[in-house]
Amino acid sequence: MAEKKLVIPPKKYRGPTAVVSARLPADLIASLDRAAEKTGYNRNEIIEKCLEYAIERLDTEEGRAT
Repeated sequence: MAEKKLVIPPKKYRGPTAVVSARLPADLIASLDRAAEKTGYNRNEIIEKCLEYAIERLDTEEGRAT
């Protein structure tokens, strides 16, 4: 039997980042962790994807926010 190798694809460089701290309800963090476990992404990546999705679709009374 051939030995299986762990293959980790390189992450795409997305430019500079910054640390942001946010207080979230414990049940929301648990939901994020479940999503991370199911998808293989880490919690930070799930939060980033959710925020990108929301901001792209965010409307204000004046119209599109982005």
